[in-house]
Amino acid sequence: MLEQKIFNINSEKEFKQTALEVFKHQFYNNKAYRSYCDLLYIHPSDINEIEDIPFLPIEFFKSKKILSSNKGIETTFSSSGTTGSITSKHYINDLSLYQKSYLKSFSHFYENPEDYIILALLPSYLERQGSSLIYMVDDLIRKTKQPESGFYLNNLDQLSETINKLESLNKKTLLIGVSFALLDLIEKYQFQLKNTIVMETGGMKGKRKEMIRTELHHYLSKGFGVEYIHSEYGMTELLSQAYSKGNGIFSCPPWMKILTRDTEDPLSVQTKNKTGGINVIDLANINSCSFIATQDLGRTLNNNTFEIIGRFDNSDIRGCNLMTL
Repeated sequence: MLEQKIFNINSEKEFKQTALEVFKHQFYNNKAYRSYCDLLYIHPSDINEIEDIPFLPIEFFKSKKILSSNKGIETTFSSSGTTGSITSKHYINDLSLYQKSYLKSFSHFYENPEDYIILALLPSYLERQGSSLIYMVDDLIRKTKQPESGFYLNNLDQLSETINKLESLNKKTLLIGVSFALLDLIEKYQFQLKNTIVMETGGMKGKRKEMIRTELHHYLSKGFGVEYIHSEYGMTELLSQAYSKGNGIFSCPPWMKILTRDTEDPLSVQTKNKTGGINVIDLANINSCSFIATQDLGRTLNNNTFEIIGRFDNSDIRGCNLMTL
């Protein structure tokens, strides 16, 4: 069964073979993706390498139902957006795939969630419906089975007290937060953390001026008294996450891979160490689309690692004539 293959990948060869199988499955079962491939005159018989697979522009999630399965829809995840803007929708017809993906990925990088107390500072996500990040973190919090684990909205005083209490008890803790809220916390309180991992999920969400990652991590490291700030890279349209344990260098779970595309030629995949548009292969997303061209800029490095540098603005995006069809 294809799903079992996805979560048991142990080599580049197995990844390539499974990715080609998933592409073929989605070509024949995903109407929107098939239409896009047809516009490019690409057929599975033309594809022998993962670099040749067409990556669906992420904008399609705003206007199309991106589905590769006829099962009923269990839930719909939606992206955040400014008032009046069109948000992306990710239709999920098998939540167990998402659960398996984020639990296996978390365990791959951080061991079991039961080993932690998880404190979540995600106000901008909690204040809206349909966040895939909230779904994941809520489940991870439940898995800890720790009474101290939980969400914090605007109660920074209580969060600070909890962090200091857990530190004094030498409790292994994960503090996961959106960037602006973590900055709010350290502007009010200063810490010297020894037992707590601080993980940012990115984004100022219009609350603060955007910062480059090195600047953000400098302030957070100083405010929390830690050497490294961890990061999570995920998005509404995916079912998998990459993680960084410091310096903004991300690693993927075995069923996920990052490529970069030429900013002038969106159908051309680049070699390592060149800045370009981020293309994501997320094989867990088998019932939607596993091959997505994002609006992020970055570069791939050695050992299947990568870094995010920024985002395209609309004037930077090439190939828009294909994206709107």
